[in-house]
Amino acid sequence: MTNKNLGKKLNLAVLCGGQSAEHEVSIESAKNVVAALDKNRYQIFVIYITQSGEWILLDSLAILLQNPQMQVLTEPVMGERLFLRLGVDHPFAYWSENNLPPHTIPIDVIFPVLHGVHGEDGTLQGLLELINIPYVGAGTLGSAVCMDKEITKQILSAAGIPIAPWMLMRREEMAKISFAHVVEKLGLPLFVKPANTGSSVGVSKVKDEAQYAEALAKAWCYDDKIILEQFIPGREIECAVLGNETVAASIPGEIISHHEFYSYEAKYLDPNGADLQIPAELPAPVMTQVQTLAKKAFTLLNCAGMARVDFFVDPSGKVILNEANTIPGFTQISMYPKMWMASGMTYAELIDELIRLALERFKQQRVLVSQSHVAERMGC
Repeated sequence: MTNKNLGKKLNLAVLCGGQSAEHEVSIESAKNVVAALDKNRYQIFVIYITQSGEWILLDSLAILLQNPQMQVLTEPVMGERLFLRLGVDHPFAYWSENNLPPHTIPIDVIFPVLHGVHGEDGTLQGLLELINIPYVGAGTLGSAVCMDKEITKQILSAAGIPIAPWMLMRREEMAKISFAHVVEKLGLPLFVKPANTGSSVGVSKVKDEAQYAEALAKAWCYDDKIILEQFIPGREIECAVLGNETVAASIPGEIISHHEFYSYEAKYLDPNGADLQIPAELPAPVMTQVQTLAKKAFTLLNCAGMARVDFFVDPSGKVILNEANTIPGFTQISMYPKMWMASGMTYAELIDELIRLALERFKQQRVLVSQSHVAERMGC
């Protein structure tokens, strides 16, 4: 599925940073994406979204590439403050020193490498739809659905895909749901998760009532609703999916965490936090089931372009789907690119294919919009 025919040099903007708790992870992912891009094929712009929400066109790629690991870009960030103009061909612009005229940036496609809230929850995707620019990854609906663990679980459950037993708690319901009631339903240990975060931000493993109270307080910092989920003893298996209408699944990989669970600290702060086993050592029927369920979930959840689908495999060999991530990490330790490389693609080929899929999806959407206009004029 390597992209061989992109044609002229494309103006590609990589978006990174953002206002979520995964800001630093986004920067690390963006570094790897930019480093892998063919500079002879793409004119690369890096747009950094600060933690306060400013959009800055970096003066050079080196500002990103040479930034210390897992650090916010040093203030003041060197670049131009951007603004958007709706309804024009080149909506990204910045003011020159004398304020007239504004300079525009001709962007052909956007690669959003923004994790978490305001990055992969559908809000950014809606904005990009409004300004009419192709972008990598799922659309507004698929992004919102996969970001919200409650909605994801409702859809997967309705489709008969195995998931862990779970409960939902809204902030206003906290006093009505006792620890004893939760334990009766889910047992111990259990997980407490904000409904709308990624990278295990705000997630806790609970073994007793004291830990439960601490876990709730931590999760409420990130969301107004919380997922309470039964602990599944077993192996953590991940599978990468790539495509639009026609999708392919990678060779699955396994996360072997050296922490209590695969936490934010294990992923990004402890260099020895986990081992990555690719391919996962699974019986052939289980591996096939993981790939089949990953592709099915991708379609059910309205994903596009890419997604990483995470599973548990219990000691009996039962496969249980955990969640889907529409903007998976592209850091040095991230599983999504590693699984595709193990499946026969280079990092650069993967990035090229994701961009091709973004352009393909955009073209198809424009055809549908055009057909709708014709149908309306004909009174259909």
